[in-house]
Amino acid sequence: MSDALQTKYQEMLCNIRSMGRVLVAYSGGVDSTFLLLALIESGTPYQGVIAISPTMPTSDYQDALMMAKELNANCRVIESGEMDDENFVNNPLNRCFYCKNDLFKRLTDLAIQDKFDTVVDGTTLDDLGDYRPGLQAKNLHKVRSPLAEAGFDKNAIRELSRQKGLRTWNKPASPCLSSRFSYGERIELEGLRRVESAENKLKELGFRTLRVRKQGDTARIELLLSEFPRILEEPIRQQVVDHFRTIGFLFITLDLEGFQSGKLNRMIPIHTGELS
Repeated sequence: MSDALQTKYQEMLCNIRSMGRVLVAYSGGVDSTFLLLALIESGTPYQGVIAISPTMPTSDYQDALMMAKELNANCRVIESGEMDDENFVNNPLNRCFYCKNDLFKRLTDLAIQDKFDTVVDGTTLDDLGDYRPGLQAKNLHKVRSPLAEAGFDKNAIRELSRQKGLRTWNKPASPCLSSRFSYGERIELEGLRRVESAENKLKELGFRTLRVRKQGDTARIELLLSEFPRILEEPIRQQVVDHFRTIGFLFITLDLEGFQSGKLNRMIPIHTGELS
């Protein structure tokens, strides 16, 4: 670990210790796992909270449980309720606000109930510059973000995770399944399961960095450009088509631009009238 990173990490641990008893939103991803380890190493009283939801891939939930067990972390599981909120289900441009508002409301209520002083999440420096309506909910509920406060970006977190032996250090980003739906398309359980099944099939075939975007009855596959030749090979291509058709997609397309996180945010200027 470089001296600069070591200093920054130790400063973050000091910041965490000043927060009293801490409740942390934990998903098993790169950022929240690193934060969970930091809480453990800080020695401050803490509890991790995994919020399960139909929008969370089952594999992510299982990974979160497994990682928490490997770290011998103090964690509990609660259920989230964003699918009961029509504001979320209708999938507006600020969909993430309603999801995070539900989560942080539950966490702050839990913190009051169990006498925790501070609720924290894994927001990083990079997240502050992106389109993330969920940050409004974070601020509304006074949730702290130790990683961002310490000035850690995702590259630094991955490097520190690698050095500390966390197997999540190179884990691909895995946002909730609702992010696969075009804004304005209603988020329903059947569609979530369809997307999850489609992505699981691609992972089963050996693809790692991917998205399956749902646009009505069309599945739009995003892969790394280097993976294009392989998905077009037989029998892989036919296996993908057969599975996607079996689970209900009428049309299966390959996005020629390749994988890009947050690509559906291109629709935002269209919806807000910034483009004609």
